[in-house]
Amino acid sequence: MSQAGPILFVSNAERPPFIAALDEARLFPVVDTDWASAARAVEQVQPAVVLAQISGDYEPHIAPLARKIADQSPYLPFVALDASGALPPNALPFSSRSGNSDRLIARLRAALRVRTLDATVLRRLPEVKVALPEGDPARDATVLLIGRGAAYPALSVALGERVGVVGALSIEAAAKHLNTRDLDGVVLAEGFTPRVTDAFLTVLAEDTRFRSLPVILTAHQLTQTYDLPNLELIPGEPAKVAANALPLIRQHAMEAQLSRTLRSIDAGGWLDPRSGLLTVEAFARDFAKAVEQTLARGGGLSVARFAFDPGNSRAQLDAARILSRLMRQMDFGAAQKDGSVIVVFAETDFRTAHMIARRLSAVMRHTSNGKHEMRSDPVVSVDSLSPSDTARSLLGRLSADASRAAS
Repeated sequence: MSQAGPILFVSNAERPPFIAALDEARLFPVVDTDWASAARAVEQVQPAVVLAQISGDYEPHIAPLARKIADQSPYLPFVALDASGALPPNALPFSSRSGNSDRLIARLRAALRVRTLDATVLRRLPEVKVALPEGDPARDATVLLIGRGAAYPALSVALGERVGVVGALSIEAAAKHLNTRDLDGVVLAEGFTPRVTDAFLTVLAEDTRFRSLPVILTAHQLTQTYDLPNLELIPGEPAKVAANALPLIRQHAMEAQLSRTLRSIDAGGWLDPRSGLLTVEAFARDFAKAVEQTLARGGGLSVARFAFDPGNSRAQLDAARILSRLMRQMDFGAAQKDGSVIVVFAETDFRTAHMIARRLSAVMRHTSNGKHEMRSDPVVSVDSLSPSDTARSLLGRLSADASRAAS
């Protein structure tokens, strides 16, 4: 895989042997610089990726370099080799101590795909008006934390202060979350045997849905290689694990956000890049049309409303993402301005819609965010279209039912 721009290798020492593998993989040319000149080199060389060896007198220079890299457009991957302490927010950790150059090449290829995706979005944005999500992509990320050891509660808090966390005490529970949620990372903590860990990683590597997912091991040793480009060992205190895992999680959240943005461009701007559901305006248009056609032709149409505490805005986003992943192609929905999420079930009677909504709400209840935020427990109301209804009357009745249920 080639890319527009060289690799900038930052080090105060000679090239380590594994850098030669980049030439063999056609990830070239590789341009060398030292830490003191690194920030200036980014501007002059215009690299496609920055690879930095965290050794020598790097500390005074890493923060300015990270800021310079963060200001580049499109996305410029910054991979930090063998860091022992906390990294800047945009520095992807990588341990080269295994001597496996294939792992590094896979990591760089995965990062360069995100850069290409960002460049594609920037090129296509003039085609249609799309409201791009603002701020740090990590704020919308969700991580699956698997473990049952003494460090699990502290890891849950450390991660939860930065991203949404879905907890699982067993591999079986983790598998259910992997199949029902859009996740931006997996943190596998202590409490599992090497055999169980190996089986879990093997399953992830064999499923193309999860191959680019960041997988962080905190208390395990790898006995073999896995086709997981963003697999990383980060031992240490929970705060360090969370801080150094966050750049990999952020990159995946950015990749997912860019993919949703491209889908929104393809849909003429009617999809919300943040939630993956319709925009409020597109939902109102499609819902009015669906009600009109159902009344004219007959059949069933049901609507479910998932209402969340106004102080927990993250819960609405998490629910919208779950719905965009799990609902049928014939259904549609939108995150509303009042903090709720509404989904329309086409050709569905009340009883079936109620059953579907109950199952969906059960999936939503397992995410917690930080020390103080409440869990994502929605107030669910379901209603079906009657012959005397209009789109406005059906939604009005649904909101009134939700108000009564909340009280």
